[in-house]
Amino acid sequence: MNEHDSERMKGMLETLGYAEVPEPDQADLILFNTCSIRESADSRFIAHLGHAKRHKRNNPDVLIGVGGCWAQSVKDEVFQRFPFVDVAFGPGQIHKLAEFLTSDSLTAQGFFEFEDFPAQLPTKRARDLHAWLQISVGCNMKCSYCIVPSTRGRESSRPFDGLVEEVTRLAADGVREVTLLGQNVNAYGRDLRPQRRTFAELLHAVDAVDGIERIRYTSPHPQDMKEDVVLAHRDLAGVCPHMHLPLQSGSSRILKAMRRTYSRERYLDRVALIREHVPDTSLTTDIIVGFPGETEEDFQQTLEVCEEVGYDSAFTFVFSPRRGTEAAEMTEGLVPHPVKIERMERLVEVVQRRATERAQRFVGRTLDVLVEGPSRNDPTKLRGRSPHNKVVNFTGVATPGDIVPVHITAATSQTLAGEASLLATASAR
Repeated sequence: MNEHDSERMKGMLETLGYAEVPEPDQADLILFNTCSIRESADSRFIAHLGHAKRHKRNNPDVLIGVGGCWAQSVKDEVFQRFPFVDVAFGPGQIHKLAEFLTSDSLTAQGFFEFEDFPAQLPTKRARDLHAWLQISVGCNMKCSYCIVPSTRGRESSRPFDGLVEEVTRLAADGVREVTLLGQNVNAYGRDLRPQRRTFAELLHAVDAVDGIERIRYTSPHPQDMKEDVVLAHRDLAGVCPHMHLPLQSGSSRILKAMRRTYSRERYLDRVALIREHVPDTSLTTDIIVGFPGETEEDFQQTLEVCEEVGYDSAFTFVFSPRRGTEAAEMTEGLVPHPVKIERMERLVEVVQRRATERAQRFVGRTLDVLVEGPSRNDPTKLRGRSPHNKVVNFTGVATPGDIVPVHITAATSQTLAGEASLLATASAR
């Protein structure tokens, strides 16, 4: 979501005549787009903001802007704490940056009101062949550890027809893969009036757009993972065989404390439904280690779920209390930091071992790979992604945007390796 917000900011700035420079010291405008999911992101941002302050001290005409979730979370104190900041805005007020930059008086201004949906803005995409598509903003869930509802507001879905029209324009512009974005994508459409729509309906509509080869989305919530979405994965050629299904904890007791609205049993039931209809799908997840009150028994239950499910990969986090959340006020059962780290190491071992085992199912198969460019580790090879969202490094000749069959010869927990046949490469060109 933040990457897409940054692309929108860049697109808007280009329409105002700005051009990106390689170094901050060359800039007339320094703009930060901030995340506030974890404390480490806040700390890194504050350090970068200090560098910008020194640059402005030497160049008083430089403008400094701070947008995104961090700015929203400290909206009442941002200018008091950082008086050198010229403009601050939340994720729902990106368009106000243009208003500020074209106004007569460039004094400290803040824009933090929530809107049903941010204004439509031009986008400077990082990849010509791939586009983010924001289908909703905000979140109505009340997870006790999460700051997102307070920084992005209540859930609001974009109009159905407008989304299909945008996908059609993207396809005409050469986009071959779209990723649908929302804090809880599979809750899409419940708030639309007069006609409610479903996320599965949207998947069907996007799949019908000529030119769109692949459809991905992030992130769903296990509570709203219904059979119609799973069947869309089975029945629609463009919907990729990859689902990101956040677990957070394998303990029902901890899930209840997290206010996740599902139990361990309900989560595993969703996994069983997915594996029944789309057995080859890649499953990825998010897991928090060391939530307040987590005992060794609770953590063992998380390890058991990871062993049973066999994730293709996982984002693992040490619990980080966020200001203004219920979990930040929890004082009983706090897990010591060394224990969190030790548990994290055990979790990563299980996740990587099972991911390596799961990846072996691809060895010997031929997968369609969407070429992105040269391999990051070996420029003599090419790099792309399989429909399962696995990075594939392979030998062959192709250009970015080609979809080529690649014979997989080796697999690790993170990447696949293979060879494109001469016939496949020639047909792709």
